Amino acid sequence: MEKLYIVTDHAAFEAKEFLKEKLQTKFEVIDLGTNSNESVHYPDYGKKIAQAVLENGQRGIALCGSGIGISIQVNRYKGIRAALCRDVEDAQMSRKHNDSNILCLGGRKHSNQQLIEIVNAWLETEFEGGRHQTRVSMLDQD
Repeated sequence: MEKLYIVTDHAAFEAKEFLKEKLQTKFEVIDLGTNSNESVHYPDYGKKIAQAVLENGQRGIALCGSGIGISIQVNRYKGIRAALCRDVEDAQMSRKHNDSNILCLGGRKHSNQQLIEIVNAWLETEFEGGRHQTRVSMLDQD
């Protein structure tokens, strides 16, 4: 079973729990925290998921209230291609053209139904490669 990392700060804790429950039938969901809605700092959790994705070559889902802060944090790591997606089309394009390896979501921006639709689109969409591979490779050049 494919591993899928998931992480959040306090602001999207309930959204993370919902997604985790829905995804556990298809993936080995590895929850890197947080484990309550008690206030925490999203950079700490962004570091955890970025390091796990890089070390293990798996994909991940990172949430915070808006999705903005966590996406900034995880994209600080060379090799991470995190995409803040607001809808299904964003999720599909982030995979097709950018080979995103972390999906960032705003837990306070979407209903549970919208979240799972975005996540499913992201998980089911393959990278197209070709001309896009050249661009993706350029992202990690110094």
